[in-house]
Amino acid sequence: MAEVVLKDIRKEFGTFVALERLNVAINAGEFVALLGPSGCGKSTTLRMLAGLDFPTAGEISIDGRVVNDVAPGKRDIAMVFQSYALYPHMTVAQNIAYPLKKRGVARPERDAAVAKTATLLQLEPLLNRKPRQLSGGQQQRVALGRALVREPKVFLLDEPLSNLDAKLRSYMRAELIELHRRIGKTMVYVTHDQLEAMTMADRIAVMHDGRLQQFDEPEIIYNQPANRFVAGFIGTPSMNQLEGAIAGSSFVINGEQVPINRALYEQALKDGPVVLGIRPENVSLSGGSLPATVRLVENAGHEQIVTVEIPGGHRLLAREASGQRPSVGQTCQIGFDADFIHLFQPGENGSRFETTGQAHVIPMQAQRSASDES
Repeated sequence: MAEVVLKDIRKEFGTFVALERLNVAINAGEFVALLGPSGCGKSTTLRMLAGLDFPTAGEISIDGRVVNDVAPGKRDIAMVFQSYALYPHMTVAQNIAYPLKKRGVARPERDAAVAKTATLLQLEPLLNRKPRQLSGGQQQRVALGRALVREPKVFLLDEPLSNLDAKLRSYMRAELIELHRRIGKTMVYVTHDQLEAMTMADRIAVMHDGRLQQFDEPEIIYNQPANRFVAGFIGTPSMNQLEGAIAGSSFVINGEQVPINRALYEQALKDGPVVLGIRPENVSLSGGSLPATVRLVENAGHEQIVTVEIPGGHRLLAREASGQRPSVGQTCQIGFDADFIHLFQPGENGSRFETTGQAHVIPMQAQRSASDES
């Protein structure tokens, strides 16, 4: 395993800047997810780590060695692609052994390495099959085996689960978590799926428009998003965001007041325009002071996602446990849990106002369970 460091990385394609001042330090043995929407620069970052692209500026180092100009084959990394890229005419055993064969490793050593890898990934019964005889999950494990057999210092995984159905993705997430625990190698995992990142990674690098937005543990990113983009991108459903203003100890929107715990916030919070963020699980459909009308109820079995409309035509979501189902058109007085209110600077991607210590955070296990069931 090895430390991976990207320092002041800039990547240009002609006049287009794909990455701007990217700084990420990945600890040896850590599982890090690069997360963001299409076009954010995450796959470009992975390709530069692999040596398939080169930075316009900045420095990439693996295990303390600068690799900007080092060929892919000499970086001691292995890459697993979205498409699996298995050789259709080869058996599973031959596919796994191929990287060692290219290196000139003798047949007895190759066979021993393949057997060890097949045991690790539970592929022993499949070694004589061709890729067309395998399920998607089995093909993915073969692709992982071909990377594992080389025993590289760093694994790079480019959306390896995106071609699988939802049930199989859930199974393979668990497999990858367990695999990382057993082998302890550094893994860099690219995904646009925030559930994959939240459930698998030790830390997540959230990216948008070629810039790093936040790099931290999943719990911190969920409970303390750095800005409006992170707040909206992380979480299913995503965080509600309402534009209004602070007036004393209240958030005011269209003349309606929502109490806030102003003492939680640093002195930078002044009266005036602000964006309030609140996650659906912290919105109550009763006992509050903000008038609302139910517009949509989505029954997910164990819970209900309720869309309500407040004065001014603003809509927001509430996550409610299964029970009495509200009806469309019903009026209610919604409330927000003051301990979970986030305040952001106005603007498209305003930063979050820091607090002196949020009263509560949502345990990661609870977040993961809710996301897996939704």
